[in-house]
Amino acid sequence: MFDEKALSVLKRMTESFGPSGFERETARIVRDYMKEYADEILSDKLGSLVYVLKGDKERPHVLLAGHIDEVGFVVSGIDEKTGFLTFNPLGGWWDQVLLSQRVVVRTSKGDLMGVIAAKPPHILTAEERKKLVTKDKMYIDIGASSKEEAEEMGVKIGDPVVPWSPFSLLRNGKIAMGKAFDDRIGAFIMMETIRRIKEEGTDHPNTVYGAATVQEEVGLRGAQTVAHLVDPDVGIVLEVDISGDVPGIEPPKAPTRLGKGPSLVTFDGSMIPNQPLKEFVIKTAEDIGVPLQLSHVARGGTDAGKIHLNRVGCPSVVIGVPTRHIHSHVGLLSIEDAENAVKLVVELIKRLDEKRVKSFTAI
Repeated sequence: MFDEKALSVLKRMTESFGPSGFERETARIVRDYMKEYADEILSDKLGSLVYVLKGDKERPHVLLAGHIDEVGFVVSGIDEKTGFLTFNPLGGWWDQVLLSQRVVVRTSKGDLMGVIAAKPPHILTAEERKKLVTKDKMYIDIGASSKEEAEEMGVKIGDPVVPWSPFSLLRNGKIAMGKAFDDRIGAFIMMETIRRIKEEGTDHPNTVYGAATVQEEVGLRGAQTVAHLVDPDVGIVLEVDISGDVPGIEPPKAPTRLGKGPSLVTFDGSMIPNQPLKEFVIKTAEDIGVPLQLSHVARGGTDAGKIHLNRVGCPSVVIGVPTRHIHSHVGLLSIEDAENAVKLVVELIKRLDEKRVKSFTAI
């Protein structure tokens, strides 16, 4: 299982401030952790970082990608009379998970605590109380009483906002709870995979490029620039998956379960995986005894949506960690599922030689 060093960096990553377009704090945590394990560090001009691990051969290029941006908000206005902040979403938010949640507003003068609020139900009409309160009817209260006070505190239009949610371990360390698992758990798996290969001196017939990508939640943007930088021969995207073990969800809607192993996405809204590569992942998991759940996501996509279309195409798959309550202030996932994901990815890298990678696209 993960050691204290690994769990410590996971805590720092998930608690760090890094919504789409504002990922530098998180990127620095990843960079500082990975310096001793990477043979070379590359970057694009959007803010993504790539950690190179050289093996026995220069090619194939194996790209491991996990995005480090989280869903958040950006300040869109300051109410003249009250000092309350209006906001726009960065990434996808379901209105119902927002009210009464604490947030952090990052300003040029420092971070401010706030809470997402709306008109109190006590003064709503009976008809109004039946309706869902939507984001455009909400505001962030930072304790100011006028626009002037809010501006004196440092707030301006365009300031980023993230959920406030400390990282915790439950059930004697078996379950992690916190924010931004989408997708810092994927970046973490990339990091621990490279660390393990480096520390154990594992031979691998390829060059590994571990990418911490940015701006995934607003259009897979970092994946596009990273793929151009790396020119991958095969792509393995590391992500969360929607854990379906929540009351009211039928298995066909979300088949994976927390604690039953990592998942392999068989299709989603942005990519149908390369089929020989998909079967290779399934066979490898069977060979090493790692439980693997088959998944699908009818809507939405991942960084693989851009990576698999790079240049003339790149065989790609998505390996996920089933996570409850994604795109909210608090998610839950199994540490064992993440550990098994690392074991699987390490083994895939050991087997991805030039001959095998070419076989994925042979007709």
